[in-house]
Amino acid sequence: MRSIWNGAISFGLVSIPIKLVNATESHSISFRQIHTEDGGRIRYRKVCELEEREVSSAEIGKGYEDADGTIIPITDEDLSHLPLPTAKTIEIVAFVPADRIDPLQMDAAYYLQAGGAPAAKPYTLLREALKRSHKVAIAKYALRGRERLGMLRVVGDAIAMHGLLWPDEVRAPEGVAPDASVTVRDKELDLADALMDTLGEVDLDDLHDEYREAVEEVVAAKAAGETPREAPSAPSSGKVLDLMAALEKSVRAAKESRGEEAGSAADADSDTEADGDGGRDSGSRSGRAKVSRLPQRESARSTPKQTGGKKSTSAAKKTAAAPRKSAQAAKKSTSSKSAAAAKSTAGAKGATRKTAAKKTAATAKKSPAKKTAARKRSA
Repeated sequence: MRSIWNGAISFGLVSIPIKLVNATESHSISFRQIHTEDGGRIRYRKVCELEEREVSSAEIGKGYEDADGTIIPITDEDLSHLPLPTAKTIEIVAFVPADRIDPLQMDAAYYLQAGGAPAAKPYTLLREALKRSHKVAIAKYALRGRERLGMLRVVGDAIAMHGLLWPDEVRAPEGVAPDASVTVRDKELDLADALMDTLGEVDLDDLHDEYREAVEEVVAAKAAGETPREAPSAPSSGKVLDLMAALEKSVRAAKESRGEEAGSAADADSDTEADGDGGRDSGSRSGRAKVSRLPQRESARSTPKQTGGKKSTSAAKKTAAAPRKSAQAAKKSTSSKSAAAAKSTAGAKGATRKTAAKKTAATAKKSPAKKTAARKRSA
């Protein structure tokens, strides 16, 4: 790797010769501007506004534009006289815990390469001291004409330096957070926890730039004279207005993408609803969100109480009386059929024997009734 800066690390009275090497590289695809009619390149030319002619790089210098638009020329000689002790030195000023550094201050990253054999011992000493202390070094250095702030930390067997923004270069988050007063319910937090646990962790080495790969396919297809294939349109998920519904749907989708049963997400949601707003399970915040169902209350009607022997006796009486009623009903049905047959016989004998038929019918009615009554008494 080609170094972009040569200097030394100032560690107290210890000086460590190093070379600064870029730790990152950009893989983004860059495009050229062209004339759409004929494909000709569009180039920018540096033109002097006063003379209206193109000038070369050797004729270009620096200038500071004042508030009123006046340009104040600044030469390299003017800048060379500035008191800049870190011009060729990375000066360590403090050692602090890593969590003291706000990630918002992070800028470009570099590797510090030992400059030759004499730098091997002090380089290794600084690296091992950083490892054992579990701290990072805060340093000042000068790069590209300005003094910068940096953080040194151990990466593998090397020392890396992250450029840091100065504290006054980081804006305060004023007016960013919602102004409205919002209350988040416990069961909403439980669902959010469940979604976080379902998504789980990821190996960062498995992540890649899918957009760049798609652009490369388009470029390759065009270069081969082929028509680039169209990307499948994303399925429409619909507009979800309810936060709870969105969380539940997200948990189900995450479980399905991980090959888990989608129904388990619904079970977790119902468990959350059964828990209510105010009673979060104390163990739900540690590890996987877990909400236990409350035990269902037994209904008073589901199982009859049996107290004493009176109810059992009455139940037995009712059970014994049931077949007796059935027998009586059968006897009444038989007697009614006999009476109907007697009436039919009396009507067939004619008008002259009406009186005798009535007496016969009356006798026929009384006889079954008496027999039925007698049977009732015997029963």
